[in-house]
Amino acid sequence: MFGVPLHLNGSMVLLALLLAVLYAEFARRQLDLPQVSGYLIGFGFVVSLLGSVLLHELGHALTARRYGIGVRGITLELLGGYTEMDRDAPSPRVDLLVSLAGPAVSAVLAVVAVAATLALPEGTVAHQLSFQLALSNVIVALFNILPGLPLDGGRALRAAVWGLTRDRHRGTEVAGWAGRVVAVGTVALVVLLTVADYLAPLALPLMLLVAVTLWRGAGQSIRAARVSRRFPLIDLSRLARPVWPVTTGTPLSEAQRRRAEGGQPAAALLITDSTGRPVALVDPAAAEAVPADRRPWLAVDAVARSLGTLPALPVGLDGEGVMEAVQSHPGAQYVVTAGEDVVGILHIADLAQVLEPNRKMTS
Repeated sequence: MFGVPLHLNGSMVLLALLLAVLYAEFARRQLDLPQVSGYLIGFGFVVSLLGSVLLHELGHALTARRYGIGVRGITLELLGGYTEMDRDAPSPRVDLLVSLAGPAVSAVLAVVAVAATLALPEGTVAHQLSFQLALSNVIVALFNILPGLPLDGGRALRAAVWGLTRDRHRGTEVAGWAGRVVAVGTVALVVLLTVADYLAPLALPLMLLVAVTLWRGAGQSIRAARVSRRFPLIDLSRLARPVWPVTTGTPLSEAQRRRAEGGQPAAALLITDSTGRPVALVDPAAAEAVPADRRPWLAVDAVARSLGTLPALPVGLDGEGVMEAVQSHPGAQYVVTAGEDVVGILHIADLAQVLEPNRKMTS
Protein backbone atom coordinates (compact mmCIF):
# COMPACT_ATOMS: atom_id res chain seq x y z
CA MET A 1 0.00 0.00 0.00
CA PHE A 2 1.44 3.35 -1.11
CA GLY A 3 4.56 1.41 -2.07
CA VAL A 4 4.96 -0.11 1.41
CA PRO A 5 5.05 -3.95 1.51
CA LEU A 6 2.27 -5.40 3.67
CA HIS A 7 2.69 -8.76 5.45
CA LEU A 8 -0.20 -10.62 7.06
CA ASN A 9 0.79 -13.06 9.79
CA GLY A 10 -1.20 -16.28 10.16
CA SER A 11 -1.68 -15.55 13.87
CA MET A 12 -4.24 -12.93 12.80
CA VAL A 13 -6.73 -15.78 12.34
CA LEU A 14 -6.60 -16.50 16.07
CA LEU A 15 -7.13 -12.83 16.87
CA ALA A 16 -10.04 -12.60 14.44
CA LEU A 17 -11.82 -15.63 15.89
CA LEU A 18 -11.35 -14.55 19.51
CA LEU A 19 -12.46 -10.96 19.03
CA ALA A 20 -15.34 -11.91 16.74
CA VAL A 21 -16.76 -14.24 19.41
CA LEU A 22 -16.30 -11.72 22.22
CA TYR A 23 -17.79 -8.80 20.34
CA ALA A 24 -20.58 -10.86 18.77
CA GLU A 25 -22.07 -11.58 22.17
CA PHE A 26 -21.80 -7.94 23.19
CA ALA A 27 -23.46 -6.68 19.98
CA ARG A 28 -26.18 -9.34 20.12
CA ARG A 29 -27.18 -8.24 23.63
CA GLN A 30 -27.10 -4.55 22.73
CA LEU A 31 -29.20 -4.88 19.56
CA ASP A 32 -31.28 -7.95 20.49
CA LEU A 33 -30.13 -9.73 17.30
CA PRO A 34 -30.09 -13.40 16.31
CA GLN A 35 -26.84 -15.22 16.97
CA VAL A 36 -25.81 -15.26 13.29
CA SER A 37 -26.28 -11.50 12.99
CA GLY A 38 -24.24 -11.01 16.15
CA TYR A 39 -21.33 -12.94 14.66
CA LEU A 40 -21.53 -10.93 11.44
CA ILE A 41 -21.24 -7.73 13.45
CA GLY A 42 -18.41 -9.32 15.47
CA PHE A 43 -16.59 -10.03 12.22
CA GLY A 44 -17.19 -6.42 11.18
CA PHE A 45 -15.56 -5.27 14.41
CA VAL A 46 -12.48 -7.40 13.66
CA VAL A 47 -12.22 -5.94 10.15
CA SER A 48 -12.63 -2.45 11.59
CA LEU A 49 -9.96 -3.06 14.23
CA LEU A 50 -7.41 -4.50 11.80
CA GLY A 51 -8.13 -1.74 9.30
CA SER A 52 -7.52 0.79 12.05
CA VAL A 53 -4.23 -0.88 12.96
CA LEU A 54 -3.18 -0.83 9.30
CA LEU A 55 -3.93 2.89 8.92
CA HIS A 56 -2.12 3.51 12.21
CA GLU A 57 1.02 1.77 10.90
CA LEU A 58 0.75 3.58 7.56
CA GLY A 59 0.94 6.81 9.56
CA HIS A 60 4.32 5.71 10.89
CA ALA A 61 5.52 4.43 7.52
CA LEU A 62 4.59 7.46 5.42
CA THR A 63 5.96 9.91 8.00
CA ALA A 64 9.23 7.97 8.13
CA ARG A 65 9.50 8.10 4.34
CA ARG A 66 8.78 11.82 4.45
CA TYR A 67 12.01 12.23 6.45
CA GLY A 68 14.10 9.96 4.27
CA ILE A 69 13.86 6.79 6.38
CA GLY A 70 13.30 3.68 4.28
CA VAL A 71 10.41 1.38 5.22
CA ARG A 72 10.94 -2.35 4.78
CA GLY A 73 7.31 -3.23 5.42
CA ILE A 74 4.28 -3.36 7.69
CA THR A 75 3.32 -6.60 9.45
CA LEU A 76 -0.11 -7.29 10.92
CA GLU A 77 -0.14 -10.09 13.48
CA LEU A 78 -1.87 -11.49 16.55
CA LEU A 79 -1.20 -8.53 18.84
CA GLY A 80 -1.64 -5.73 16.31
CA GLY A 81 1.07 -4.60 13.93
CA TYR A 82 4.48 -3.03 13.54
CA THR A 83 6.41 -1.04 10.94
CA GLU A 84 9.98 -2.09 10.13
CA MET A 85 12.33 0.71 9.07
CA ASP A 86 15.80 0.34 7.61
CA ARG A 87 17.46 2.74 10.05
CA ASP A 88 16.88 4.82 13.16
CA ALA A 89 15.58 8.37 13.09
CA PRO A 90 18.41 10.89 12.57
CA SER A 91 17.23 13.27 15.33
CA PRO A 92 14.95 13.40 18.38
CA ARG A 93 12.48 15.60 16.48
CA VAL A 94 12.08 13.12 13.63
CA ASP A 95 11.87 10.23 16.10
CA LEU A 96 9.06 12.04 17.95
CA LEU A 97 7.12 12.86 14.76
CA VAL A 98 7.36 9.31 13.41
CA SER A 99 6.33 7.89 16.80
CA LEU A 100 3.26 10.10 17.18
CA ALA A 101 2.08 9.82 13.56
CA GLY A 102 0.35 6.48 14.19
CA PRO A 103 -1.62 7.55 17.28
CA ALA A 104 -2.50 10.80 15.48
CA VAL A 105 -4.09 8.86 12.61
CA SER A 106 -6.01 6.71 15.10
CA ALA A 107 -7.18 9.81 16.99
CA VAL A 108 -8.49 11.46 13.80
CA LEU A 109 -10.37 8.30 12.82
CA ALA A 110 -11.78 8.03 16.33
CA VAL A 111 -13.09 11.63 16.27
CA VAL A 112 -14.78 11.10 12.89
CA ALA A 113 -16.30 7.81 14.03
CA VAL A 114 -17.53 9.25 17.33
CA ALA A 115 -19.22 12.10 15.46
CA ALA A 116 -20.92 9.57 13.16
CA THR A 117 -21.99 7.48 16.15
CA LEU A 118 -23.63 10.47 17.81
CA ALA A 119 -25.39 11.47 14.59
CA LEU A 120 -26.86 8.06 13.75
CA PRO A 121 -29.98 6.68 15.46
CA GLU A 122 -29.29 4.24 18.26
CA GLY A 123 -30.18 0.57 17.89
CA THR A 124 -29.34 0.44 14.18
CA VAL A 125 -26.64 -1.53 12.45
CA ALA A 126 -25.15 1.70 11.01
CA HIS A 127 -24.89 3.12 14.50
CA GLN A 128 -23.27 -0.08 15.73
CA LEU A 129 -20.74 -0.12 12.84
CA SER A 130 -19.71 3.49 13.48
CA PHE A 131 -19.44 2.68 17.17
CA GLN A 132 -17.12 -0.23 16.25
CA LEU A 133 -14.88 2.10 14.28
CA ALA A 134 -14.81 4.64 17.11
CA LEU A 135 -14.08 2.01 19.75
CA SER A 136 -11.32 0.30 17.77
CA ASN A 137 -9.50 3.55 17.08
CA VAL A 138 -9.84 4.80 20.64
CA ILE A 139 -8.36 1.49 21.85
CA VAL A 140 -5.48 1.64 19.35
CA ALA A 141 -4.70 5.31 20.08
CA LEU A 142 -4.89 5.15 23.88
CA PHE A 143 -3.01 1.88 24.24
CA ASN A 144 -0.19 2.87 21.90
CA ILE A 145 0.34 6.25 23.56
CA LEU A 146 1.30 4.60 26.88
CA PRO A 147 4.84 5.83 27.72
CA GLY A 148 6.91 2.68 27.47
CA LEU A 149 8.76 0.79 24.76
CA PRO A 150 7.92 -0.96 22.50
CA LEU A 151 4.75 1.19 22.28
CA ASP A 152 4.58 4.46 20.35
CA GLY A 153 4.40 6.42 23.58
CA GLY A 154 7.64 4.75 24.62
CA ARG A 155 9.29 5.90 21.40
CA ALA A 156 8.04 9.40 22.07
CA LEU A 157 9.47 9.20 25.60
CA ARG A 158 12.77 8.01 24.15
CA ALA A 159 12.81 10.97 21.77
CA ALA A 160 12.14 13.38 24.65
CA VAL A 161 14.91 11.96 26.84
CA TRP A 162 17.22 11.85 23.81
CA GLY A 163 16.51 15.53 23.11
CA LEU A 164 17.12 16.53 26.74
CA THR A 165 20.27 14.48 27.35
CA ARG A 166 21.68 14.27 23.79
CA ASP A 167 22.06 10.56 24.48
CA ARG A 168 19.87 8.25 22.39
CA HIS A 169 21.00 5.18 24.32
CA ARG A 170 19.90 6.68 27.63
CA GLY A 171 16.55 7.58 26.09
CA THR A 172 16.07 3.98 24.95
CA GLU A 173 16.98 2.59 28.39
CA VAL A 174 14.62 4.97 30.21
CA ALA A 175 11.76 4.16 27.83
CA GLY A 176 12.55 0.44 28.11
CA TRP A 177 12.26 0.46 31.90
CA ALA A 178 9.06 2.48 31.58
CA GLY A 179 7.79 -0.25 29.24
CA ARG A 180 8.35 -2.84 31.96
CA VAL A 181 6.31 -0.70 34.34
CA VAL A 182 3.52 -0.53 31.74
CA ALA A 183 3.66 -4.33 31.33
CA VAL A 184 3.30 -4.91 35.08
CA GLY A 185 0.50 -2.34 35.24
CA THR A 186 -1.29 -4.09 32.37
CA VAL A 187 -1.21 -7.40 34.27
CA ALA A 188 -2.58 -5.76 37.42
CA LEU A 189 -5.35 -3.98 35.50
CA VAL A 190 -6.37 -7.13 33.61
CA VAL A 191 -6.57 -9.18 36.79
CA LEU A 192 -8.65 -6.49 38.56
CA LEU A 193 -11.06 -6.15 35.61
CA THR A 194 -11.47 -9.93 35.41
CA VAL A 195 -12.13 -10.28 39.15
CA ALA A 196 -14.62 -7.39 39.00
CA ASP A 197 -16.37 -9.14 36.07
CA TYR A 198 -15.72 -6.24 33.69
CA LEU A 199 -13.54 -8.39 31.42
CA ALA A 200 -14.65 -11.72 29.98
CA PRO A 201 -12.49 -14.66 31.17
CA LEU A 202 -11.99 -15.62 27.51
CA ALA A 203 -10.08 -12.35 26.97
CA LEU A 204 -7.75 -12.95 29.92
CA PRO A 205 -5.16 -15.11 28.06
CA LEU A 206 -4.93 -12.61 25.20
CA MET A 207 -4.46 -9.64 27.53
CA LEU A 208 -1.83 -11.50 29.54
CA LEU A 209 -0.06 -12.33 26.27
CA VAL A 210 -0.07 -8.60 25.46
CA ALA A 211 1.56 -7.89 28.84
CA VAL A 212 4.22 -10.57 28.33
CA THR A 213 4.96 -9.21 24.85
CA LEU A 214 5.34 -5.71 26.29
CA TRP A 215 7.75 -6.99 28.95
CA ARG A 216 9.87 -8.84 26.39
CA GLY A 217 9.87 -5.90 23.98
CA ALA A 218 10.94 -3.54 26.76
CA GLY A 219 13.73 -5.93 27.77
CA GLN A 220 14.96 -6.16 24.19
CA SER A 221 15.03 -2.36 23.99
CA ILE A 222 17.11 -2.11 27.17
CA ARG A 223 19.51 -4.73 25.88
CA ALA A 224 19.75 -3.02 22.48
CA ALA A 225 20.64 0.28 24.15
CA ARG A 226 23.40 -1.33 26.19
CA VAL A 227 24.78 -3.12 23.13
CA SER A 228 24.70 -0.04 20.89
CA ARG A 229 26.70 1.90 23.48
CA ARG A 230 29.59 -0.43 22.70
CA PHE A 231 29.56 0.08 18.93
CA PRO A 232 32.59 2.44 19.12
CA LEU A 233 34.62 -0.47 20.57
CA ILE A 234 34.29 -2.45 17.34
CA ASP A 235 37.69 -2.37 15.63
CA LEU A 236 37.99 -4.83 12.76
CA SER A 237 41.77 -4.57 12.64
CA ARG A 238 41.84 -5.88 16.20
CA LEU A 239 38.86 -8.24 16.13
CA ALA A 240 39.64 -10.04 12.88
CA ARG A 241 41.46 -13.33 13.31
CA PRO A 242 44.62 -13.70 11.17
CA VAL A 243 44.74 -15.80 8.00
CA TRP A 244 47.40 -18.29 6.95
CA PRO A 245 47.67 -18.62 3.17
CA VAL A 246 48.10 -22.05 1.56
CA THR A 247 48.14 -22.93 -2.12
CA THR A 248 45.20 -24.76 -3.64
CA GLY A 249 45.71 -28.53 -3.63
CA THR A 250 47.77 -28.54 -0.42
CA PRO A 251 46.99 -31.59 1.77
CA LEU A 252 44.99 -30.63 4.85
CA SER A 253 47.53 -32.10 7.28
CA GLU A 254 50.38 -30.20 5.58
CA ALA A 255 48.46 -26.93 5.73
CA GLN A 256 47.75 -27.44 9.43
CA ARG A 257 51.40 -28.31 10.10
CA ARG A 258 52.68 -25.16 8.37
CA ARG A 259 50.23 -23.03 10.29
CA ALA A 260 51.29 -24.55 13.63
CA GLU A 261 55.00 -24.13 12.85
CA GLY A 262 54.30 -20.53 11.87
CA GLY A 263 53.11 -19.85 15.41
CA GLN A 264 49.50 -19.10 14.51
CA PRO A 265 47.49 -22.26 15.27
CA ALA A 266 44.25 -20.27 15.50
CA ALA A 267 44.66 -18.55 12.12
CA ALA A 268 42.14 -19.28 9.38
CA LEU A 269 43.48 -21.25 6.41
CA LEU A 270 43.15 -19.06 3.34
CA ILE A 271 43.42 -20.90 0.02
CA THR A 272 45.13 -19.05 -2.83
CA ASP A 273 45.43 -19.95 -6.51
CA SER A 274 48.71 -20.30 -8.42
CA THR A 275 48.97 -16.50 -8.76
CA GLY A 276 48.52 -15.91 -5.02
CA ARG A 277 44.98 -14.62 -5.31
CA PRO A 278 42.74 -15.70 -2.38
CA VAL A 279 39.89 -17.89 -3.59
CA ALA A 280 38.50 -19.89 -0.63
CA LEU A 281 38.52 -20.31 3.12
CA VAL A 282 38.85 -23.63 4.95
CA ASP A 283 35.80 -24.37 7.11
CA PRO A 284 37.28 -25.16 10.55
CA ALA A 285 34.35 -27.38 11.56
CA ALA A 286 34.57 -29.39 8.33
CA ALA A 287 38.35 -29.72 8.68
CA GLU A 288 38.07 -30.87 12.29
CA ALA A 289 35.55 -33.54 11.25
CA VAL A 290 38.08 -35.18 8.90
CA PRO A 291 39.83 -38.17 10.62
CA ALA A 292 43.53 -37.53 11.27
CA ASP A 293 44.62 -40.50 9.11
CA ARG A 294 42.78 -39.07 6.09
CA ARG A 295 44.10 -35.53 6.30
CA PRO A 296 47.37 -36.24 4.43
CA TRP A 297 45.31 -37.48 1.47
CA LEU A 298 42.62 -34.79 1.44
CA ALA A 299 43.23 -31.41 -0.22
CA VAL A 300 42.22 -28.27 1.66
CA ASP A 301 39.85 -27.45 -1.21
CA ALA A 302 37.57 -30.33 -0.14
CA VAL A 303 36.73 -28.64 3.19
CA ALA A 304 36.66 -25.02 2.00
CA ARG A 305 34.09 -22.38 1.12
CA SER A 306 34.48 -20.02 -1.80
CA LEU A 307 35.21 -16.44 -0.71
CA GLY A 308 32.39 -15.38 -3.00
CA THR A 309 29.90 -16.99 -0.63
CA LEU A 310 31.15 -15.05 2.40
CA PRO A 311 30.20 -11.39 3.04
CA ALA A 312 33.12 -8.95 3.08
CA LEU A 313 33.78 -6.06 5.47
CA PRO A 314 36.32 -3.30 4.75
CA VAL A 315 38.85 -3.12 7.60
CA GLY A 316 38.17 0.60 8.13
CA LEU A 317 34.42 0.20 8.67
CA ASP A 318 33.19 1.77 11.92
CA GLY A 319 31.06 0.03 14.53
CA GLU A 320 27.68 1.17 13.20
CA GLY A 321 28.71 0.20 9.68
CA VAL A 322 29.75 -3.26 10.85
CA MET A 323 26.44 -3.80 12.64
CA GLU A 324 24.43 -2.66 9.61
CA ALA A 325 26.37 -5.08 7.41
CA VAL A 326 25.94 -7.95 9.86
CA GLN A 327 22.20 -7.33 10.15
CA SER A 328 21.84 -7.14 6.36
CA HIS A 329 23.89 -10.31 5.75
CA PRO A 330 23.68 -12.61 8.79
CA GLY A 331 26.44 -15.22 9.01
CA ALA A 332 28.99 -16.91 11.23
CA GLN A 333 32.09 -15.55 9.46
CA TYR A 334 32.98 -12.41 7.52
CA VAL A 335 35.99 -11.74 5.31
CA VAL A 336 37.84 -8.59 6.39
CA THR A 337 39.48 -6.87 3.44
CA ALA A 338 41.89 -4.05 2.72
CA GLY A 339 41.40 -3.24 -0.93
CA GLU A 340 41.66 -6.58 -2.75
CA ASP A 341 43.64 -8.24 0.06
CA VAL A 342 42.09 -10.48 2.70
CA VAL A 343 43.57 -9.37 6.03
CA GLY A 344 41.49 -11.43 8.46
CA ILE A 345 38.31 -13.25 9.32
CA LEU A 346 35.68 -11.87 11.69
CA HIS A 347 33.81 -14.51 13.69
CA ILE A 348 30.37 -13.43 14.84
CA ALA A 349 31.10 -14.91 18.28
CA ASP A 350 34.04 -12.51 18.70
CA LEU A 351 31.83 -9.57 17.75
CA ALA A 352 29.15 -10.71 20.22
CA GLN A 353 31.76 -10.94 22.97
CA VAL A 354 32.69 -7.29 22.45
CA LEU A 355 29.06 -6.16 22.48
CA GLU A 356 27.98 -8.30 25.46
CA PRO A 357 31.10 -9.23 27.44
CA ASN A 358 29.12 -10.54 30.42
CA ARG A 359 26.92 -12.85 28.38
CA LYS A 360 27.85 -16.52 28.27
CA MET A 361 28.58 -17.56 24.70
CA THR A 362 27.92 -21.01 23.32
CA SER A 363 29.68 -22.51 20.35
